Amino acid sequence: MKNPVLWVVLIGISIALIQQGLPVRSQGESQSDNKQMDNITIRQGETLFLSCSQGDFVTHTAWLNRSSILYAGEDKWSVDPRVSLVTLSQEEFTIKIEDVDVTDEGQYICAVQTSSRPRTTSVHIIVQVPPKIVNLSRDLVVNEGSNVTLMCLANGKPEPAIVWRMKSPSDDSLSSDSEVLDIPFISRYRAGVYECTAANDIAVDTQTVELTVNYAPSVSDGRDVGVTLGQRGVLQCEADAVPEADFEWYRDDRRIFNGLDGIEIEAAGALSRLTFFNVSEADYGNYTCVAINKLGSANTSFVLYEIIEPTSSTLLQGPGAVQDGNSGTSTVFNPFCLLIAILQLLLKF
Repeated sequence: MKNPVLWVVLIGISIALIQQGLPVRSQGESQSDNKQMDNITIRQGETLFLSCSQGDFVTHTAWLNRSSILYAGEDKWSVDPRVSLVTLSQEEFTIKIEDVDVTDEGQYICAVQTSSRPRTTSVHIIVQVPPKIVNLSRDLVVNEGSNVTLMCLANGKPEPAIVWRMKSPSDDSLSSDSEVLDIPFISRYRAGVYECTAANDIAVDTQTVELTVNYAPSVSDGRDVGVTLGQRGVLQCEADAVPEADFEWYRDDRRIFNGLDGIEIEAAGALSRLTFFNVSEADYGNYTCVAINKLGSANTSFVLYEIIEPTSSTLLQGPGAVQDGNSGTSTVFNPFCLLIAILQLLLKF
């Protein structure tokens, strides 16, 4: 056939008939030779080379993708800039497709017209796609006791496997091998960073979700503090809460405010301090710390009590002092002198 365009059209029709299982005969009523190559697997983004052998007495050649003609001899029919001719000789007909995508998957056919009859070689291209997480739950803030559902959807070929796990703090007991991770009646100990992993034979994609659990305050037991009159004293209150608690201090039923009566209230995160810079008699007594957030409150009590320092007169009233009941004076016996006196008495006998 001298007209190459007509030949390409006819070979395209013949291939379509072959794909439908219908018999096709070329000029001279000789059946065309059809060869099926092994599938080619390629990763998305790579470059694909398609080659077929020519043989002797070849008059026309063409590469087709399904029903579209890519190349007819040296003439490019495809408008895709990724497709180009590499080799066209008596022995080989090779084209190149760069940056392969999933749309390039399918059957490709190399059609050759010899002097006697047409010959086709077909190959099926499989495009593998690395996994990509396309839908992931956003960071969540929930109240303790709520039911939580985390979702992770991913694309890829082969279809990726999805795995959920608690990453930080690490907890292997809390995981899921599906797109959904359900956490019923969540507690504060389930707060943290959760990781979704999508994996197939090509690669792995990983993304994380941060889960914050709000809960009402709980406070540590208050520790009573003894302070000497005129010295510095500190009451310290610690609360565990999310969000962080606000603190209030009370003396009996009266709220204490910062800066009044020489008292300073200082809060830093989970800790609040009530500081007395110069403790007076009036400062001794019972105090209450209250920790509050939007979910509730908790309190604990303290006692600020007096420590009496020993004076010079009380220091003389030691274990070796004998009080004179009449004069109010005391006579101090040195234990060493007493031992010498006893020895002297023994020696007289």
